[in-house]
Amino acid sequence: MPYIVALFAGLSATLVISGFFQIWYAPARAVSKELAQLQDMGPKPFEVGQRHRRRKQRQRLQAVLREIGERIEQGQPEMDGMRRRLVQAGYWDPDVVRYYMGARVLLAALLGGGTLLVGGVLGGRIAVLLFFSAWLAAIGWIAPHWYVSRRKTRRWLEVQIALPDTLDLLVACVEAGMGLNQALSRVADEVRHMSPVMSTELAMVNLEIRAGTPRGEALTNLGDRSELEDVRALVNMLAQADRFGTSIAQSLRVHVDSLRTKRRQAAEEAAAKTTIKLVFPLVLFIFPALFVVILTPAVIQVVEQLLNL
Repeated sequence: MPYIVALFAGLSATLVISGFFQIWYAPARAVSKELAQLQDMGPKPFEVGQRHRRRKQRQRLQAVLREIGERIEQGQPEMDGMRRRLVQAGYWDPDVVRYYMGARVLLAALLGGGTLLVGGVLGGRIAVLLFFSAWLAAIGWIAPHWYVSRRKTRRWLEVQIALPDTLDLLVACVEAGMGLNQALSRVADEVRHMSPVMSTELAMVNLEIRAGTPRGEALTNLGDRSELEDVRALVNMLAQADRFGTSIAQSLRVHVDSLRTKRRQAAEEAAAKTTIKLVFPLVLFIFPALFVVILTPAVIQVVEQLLNL
């Protein structure tokens, strides 16, 4: 027993001393780590060459996609809906529709043609190869559309989450005496770290206003880019306040209060639905396990009694 007590005492003393040194030298290690990261972030000769080669490759790929997209766009002059969907997903390039169509065609051709080529080299049956090549070509055609839709959904979900805090900042700025344009610019800078998407959209509104677009039209464009009812309601409210000359601060305050009420009701509705949603995992997973635990001993005893007879 004395040896065991001495062993644990030595281990405790060692842990205490090592923990003390860890705490004592932690700031120095943190500073050294930050300095090492800053040194690694600096430009290096071979990294500059790699970036230059990657940029050249990207430019060549963009040229190929643009060429393919231009030929497809000539046969389909009506591309406004597709351009709007791409803008909603965050792609602002003027040639984004051509890149998009070129990517769909090129990806479908590569997957379908690659399947046929590889299958032909390996000696596969022609019917099976045609089936799989058509299937992969369809996936290549649909994949860019699916990616854009998913990106658009994530983008506006982020906007929906950041909207209450953004409106609170906007109300604070307007009530402090700022104009609406200045308030939008300031809020765009403040929410940049919280929601880059919201910051980008507000910055786009400011750029349109500075370029000479009327403020009501710039706000309407924000509503057109959005698929959220909250954003469209905000845009309509600001446009009406600007048109009729009412107090923007008071209108924003009323809108924020109504938005909070709507969010609280949505949270209460989601909480009320949890009891119904819990029924399925309870029935499928929890209850069978409980039945096994509860009934297994009784079943074993019944079987033993029957065997003894």
